[in-house]
Amino acid sequence: MKNKVIICDFDGTITETDNIIAIMKKFAPPEWDSLKNGVLSQEISIREGVGKMFQLLPSFKKNDIIDYILEHAEIRTGFKDFVQYTKDKNIPLFIVSGGIDFFVYPLLKDLIDEDKIYCNRANFTNEQIEIEWPYSCDDHCDNECGCCKPSLIRKLTDKEQSKIVIGDSITDLQAAKLGDFVIARDLLLEKSKELNLPHKPFTTFYDVIDILEQLEEVEV
Repeated sequence: MKNKVIICDFDGTITETDNIIAIMKKFAPPEWDSLKNGVLSQEISIREGVGKMFQLLPSFKKNDIIDYILEHAEIRTGFKDFVQYTKDKNIPLFIVSGGIDFFVYPLLKDLIDEDKIYCNRANFTNEQIEIEWPYSCDDHCDNECGCCKPSLIRKLTDKEQSKIVIGDSITDLQAAKLGDFVIARDLLLEKSKELNLPHKPFTTFYDVIDILEQLEEVEV
């Protein structure tokens, strides 16, 4: 698998848990749960579900929410070494996330350059939090993804590159279908098995490094 490029999810992949879910459990009224279930079952779009979930939260809670996430979010074991591995091997690494800028950027500070991070944005100027979508679906996607991972793959990669997708959830599935190889956990792992996508499971980023090494050995 020569000329690799890596597209990596953030919530539940780089972090141990999903930060949006953690925020909702802590700060949102109970109706957030049915919105989450609608997204996971694909009955409503990611854009609609996440947008409505954050509209349940008042903007004046901004600092409380940020402080809570920065205190409780955990970066998955081995991530820093994985980033260094991609640099040593000259493998482009893009973080493509349905997460929100106010927690994605600070959690990745000093690990990933901001110009390699693609995520949604929060607007706290109105009474309720509003999510903005700078990376919406292109003409080839009508899934209302919010941060459209397939569209970004088409934008950031070329046909010559072997696309490796790392993720954990239903929000990574469309990206995984465009990948040449998937490194997966949780729901994305189940879906990769169901669809017979070329894949391997991971728990830590040391597992990811091992898988990348194995892929390299296949080429030799």
